[in-house]
Amino acid sequence: MFSQFVKKAYPIFINKRSFHNQITGSWTEAPSAQSLIPIVIEQTGRGERSFDIFSRLLKERIICLNGPVNDSVASVVVAQLLFLEAENPEKQINLYINSPGGSVTAGMAIYDTMQYIQSPVSTLCHGQACSMGSLLLTAGEPGKRFALPNASIMIHQPSGGAAGQASDIAIHAREILRVRERLNRIYQKHTGIREIETVEKMMERDYFMTAEEAVNFGLIDKVLEKRIVDPKSNEDKK
Repeated sequence: MFSQFVKKAYPIFINKRSFHNQITGSWTEAPSAQSLIPIVIEQTGRGERSFDIFSRLLKERIICLNGPVNDSVASVVVAQLLFLEAENPEKQINLYINSPGGSVTAGMAIYDTMQYIQSPVSTLCHGQACSMGSLLLTAGEPGKRFALPNASIMIHQPSGGAAGQASDIAIHAREILRVRERLNRIYQKHTGIREIETVEKMMERDYFMTAEEAVNFGLIDKVLEKRIVDPKSNEDKK
């Protein structure tokens, strides 16, 4: 079993444990749990029904990824993706991202599911998409990867540390290099950059981008200032 890596924009440490550790990290402090989640009340033929706001958005095929990416968040996002695909495999899913990044393994679980399902996944960054958040942002359906004008996007290589015997440290070093290579290849695939050396150079340190710069880099396709209304979506609701 190998230790997991901590990805952050500042020095990150991997605490070596006897069991599989979590790979976590971000460039901001983890936010405290929300103390209040709004409830929406709807009138139906059977009376009133109440939904928490995120469940109501799920009915509109909207998934919100807010805060650090960890195993708990990943399990919920993956379940939502699979549920919406089962409901309608041809209809678009909208993933809203405001995340400082986090667990590499948890992020890859979301990434792989996005690529696995048949439903196209449109991604939109509001606030920030850093580290694993930026990878999930660029992993959206080509042509449907967006950011709002004042969003901040950051890419960087994974970093970490390990303690223990020299042989154990060598194992962890090889693993983090493998993870770095894999992440570089994923960014290359979704940005369309031909030379892997270009991606490696950009990922060497924390690289912050505005929404417009992210378009030029190939991470996203367009900066949105107003919502794009799809006429088909209005017809579906009638």
